[in-house]
Amino acid sequence: MTERAPQLTLDWPHATSWAREDFLVAPENADALRALEAWPRWPSRVQLLVGAKGSGKSHLGAIWAEIARARVVDAARLGDVEPPALVSGPALLIEDADRIGPAEAALFHRLNAVHESGGYALLTARGAPDLWGLKTPDLLSRLRLAPILALGDPGADLTKAVLFKLFSDRQLVVDAAVVGYIALRIERSLDAAHSVVAALDREALARGKPVTRAMAAQLLRDTAEL
Repeated sequence: MTERAPQLTLDWPHATSWAREDFLVAPENADALRALEAWPRWPSRVQLLVGAKGSGKSHLGAIWAEIARARVVDAARLGDVEPPALVSGPALLIEDADRIGPAEAALFHRLNAVHESGGYALLTARGAPDLWGLKTPDLLSRLRLAPILALGDPGADLTKAVLFKLFSDRQLVVDAAVVGYIALRIERSLDAAHSVVAALDREALARGKPVTRAMAAQLLRDTAEL
């Protein structure tokens, strides 16, 4: 039998949905979600959302930004944004605050503005403020007072649920045993789940076959060898 030639595949973009209904609630993130959805009944005007890369910070931040109609800005760009643009509304989402770098002064001024205007700010980061390498003592002192909403690394159940959803988003029907096999062997992060599903989608299209355990195993072996 002649082996079927690989099909030409087009890497169509798959937009990530940050909608509340697409957020998968699990023990690792339930407390943080509950706290964010309690806005504006917060214990402090500034809160920190802390978790490893791929733990769901961006999705949770987007959910809160929608609820609070918050202005969203990357921490490293704070110095490029005019102050009035950041205090014109009741809330501000500052992403990747641990990568603030030379914009420390801008962050300090923005947090002061939030307090003075009676607004709210949510900062996402990969770790607590003491790990950010801050050089401004007053800024560090203020951030140490902010409550921390901690996200745990995705466990096996959440990883499987995310994989099922990502496959479904791409109209791929994958056996539960295959999903379980993948979940136990990839890095426990949502980024890793996105990457492996995208790669398997491309491979399945190229072969003209459904995603199988053998296909997943080969992909994981090839990835480990890189």
